[in-house]
Amino acid sequence: MLEYQVTTHSYEETEDLGEKLAQLLRPSDVVVLNGDLGVGKTTLTRGLARGLGIKRNVKSPTFTLIREYKDGKIPLYHMDAYRLESSPDEDLGFDEYFNGDGITMVEWPQFIKDEIPDEHLTINIERLSDSDRKIIFKLHGDKFDQRGFDQL
Repeated sequence: MLEYQVTTHSYEETEDLGEKLAQLLRPSDVVVLNGDLGVGKTTLTRGLARGLGIKRNVKSPTFTLIREYKDGKIPLYHMDAYRLESSPDEDLGFDEYFNGDGITMVEWPQFIKDEIPDEHLTINIERLSDSDRKIIFKLHGDKFDQRGFDQL
């Protein structure tokens, strides 16, 4: 497993990092996002959406489970599995997203960990201060090799 680390110093830098990340991801890539509430998971996803050419405002999918954005170069599926803590065995068709035509971002992945494909990208976001974030990228699987994550 390869691992890369980036530190951002503002909301804008975190969003810009997401935009750069969009250039490295491909259809059927699954990205799991770990971090405390309000740490910047949706901010990073918003930047990724911008990098994909998605015009709609990206919002946290907390109350809807999943938001679909299909107006960019590649569809983006933004999931929040937090509410699935109480019903983890429910079949919600994750395979259709994880093996489909888009990029799937999953917040709170620990609640559906058995559904996450072996080959995925893990992003851990840690709050260092009010504005600074340590963002760690962990590449699980060969499909992410040679994509340029070391250039983020």
